[in-house]
Amino acid sequence: MAAPNPIEVQKYLSGIDYPASKDDIVATAEQEGAEGDVLEALKNIPEGEYDAPTAVSSAVSKAG
Repeated sequence: MAAPNPIEVQKYLSGIDYPASKDDIVATAEQEGAEGDVLEALKNIPEGEYDAPTAVSSAVSKAG
């Protein structure tokens, strides 16, 4: 599976407050309507705190 486009991922994380946990990130994406590759990619990032959108995008690209 190719990692989704970082812009696509961030579209579903608008309004999230950082730092954010993996659970917060996945929950926010689900509330914003993420599905398919984007949601799967976020569910596959490592547990932990993410301090910025770039940290989430980096984790998604590594997990993909």
